[in-house]
Amino acid sequence: MSRLPDNPPRRQLHLNVNILHSGFVPSAWRLPESDPHAFVDVAHYVRVAQIAEAGKLDAVFLADNAAIVDQIHFRPITALEPTVLLASIAAATTHIGLIGTASTSYNEPFNIARRFATLDHVSGGRAGWNVVTTADVPSARNFGRDAAPDHAQRYGRASEFTDVVKALWASWADDAFVGDKADGRFIDPTKVQPIAHRGEHFAVQGPGTLPRTPQGHPVLVQAGGSADGRELAARHAEAVFSASQSFEESLEYARGLKQRAAELGRGPDAVKVLAGLTTIIGATEAQARARRDALVDLIPWDYSVGRLAGILGVTPDRLSLDKTLPDDLALPAGGNGNHTFFNATIAAARRGGLTVRQLVRELAGGGGHRVIVGTPEQIADDIEHWFRAGAADGFNLMPDQLPDGLQDFVDGVVPILQKRGLFRTEYSGRTLREHLGIALPGYPGHRPVLTETALPHAGAARRLVAI
Repeated sequence: MSRLPDNPPRRQLHLNVNILHSGFVPSAWRLPESDPHAFVDVAHYVRVAQIAEAGKLDAVFLADNAAIVDQIHFRPITALEPTVLLASIAAATTHIGLIGTASTSYNEPFNIARRFATLDHVSGGRAGWNVVTTADVPSARNFGRDAAPDHAQRYGRASEFTDVVKALWASWADDAFVGDKADGRFIDPTKVQPIAHRGEHFAVQGPGTLPRTPQGHPVLVQAGGSADGRELAARHAEAVFSASQSFEESLEYARGLKQRAAELGRGPDAVKVLAGLTTIIGATEAQARARRDALVDLIPWDYSVGRLAGILGVTPDRLSLDKTLPDDLALPAGGNGNHTFFNATIAAARRGGLTVRQLVRELAGGGGHRVIVGTPEQIADDIEHWFRAGAADGFNLMPDQLPDGLQDFVDGVVPILQKRGLFRTEYSGRTLREHLGIALPGYPGHRPVLTETALPHAGAARRLVAI
């Protein structure tokens, strides 16, 4: 049995940035400094990633949708395919992690295994896959279905899907690639094995088509807040994006998830909980609140009410701006909708007794995620409180506007966190696993170690070899 070092390293805060086109607040694209074309401009995403890397953040994250699910008359949509975009970002950066979303509802395991393994090779070990299911009807119709599969079926498929992807990633031994010019041996075929999977949802022969990737396999991320989503995360995820609105909710969520992961035979620190956090920063609190109010006032109220109604699974006519939310709200689509944002939004409204108008302002026109409005010092204080108490291992940042809102965070908040000894001043490794402090995946019969190998696309990066 291995023992902990006498002086274990201090727990370190983790920070990602969610690149939501022009920013989290729906009206961000209307600001003078914003470019309305940013949602389809690779240079915009690269610029945000470079700012994040200058701030020594762990990763950038890209969400995804399989359909147009927002009100496109007003807000930019998530349009570009994440892995293609992340490959472009990889070419323009050297350290920042690259996490992309791919749905298990409308993809096949072999394609996703190959796509993210490719991204891990291309980036020198910086890839992560955000495992999601898709509940909306427009996405179902884009794939020839009249309705989305029910909640339990989606998560049953997702669990088997993830098992298959992991098996494909493990189908090459660490030392399967030989490349011996003298002997003429390129691959050792005895160390590349089919997975021969036959399950309820998938039949996949394998093996995968790529050697083991620089970090063993891409980091597995998950974002579901339902009971099924938490179970999927406890079994598979190495990092989780949560949407808790309060400290108490997040603390309970983090403790429960880590306990369940431990019950499944994983270590107590096997899963990093990264809470969603929107930041609106000003030199003074009054300036920050004025910025928030100006952004919210640029959002048409019919858009805000329609978006809120969509999250709650009701028609807009059920919401009155100057009244509190109806008392009889239930999970959307009979429990088949998005549990995470529904529960987080309800919690924010009930906790403060907010009217719909107040709720929209409190959420900065968005939905579900917690919003902090304040000075860099106030934001750093809040982050430190959550982190030290164990309510989160870090945060998935969603600045109000991009790239300037992230630049404000990097220039104002990061130095405070660094001065307090909570956040790195330099990267200590090159892979996403190293940034997150996540162990290499272990496979039967193999004992991977890290060595330095020159990679033309990423300089000296860490590669897996077997000993």
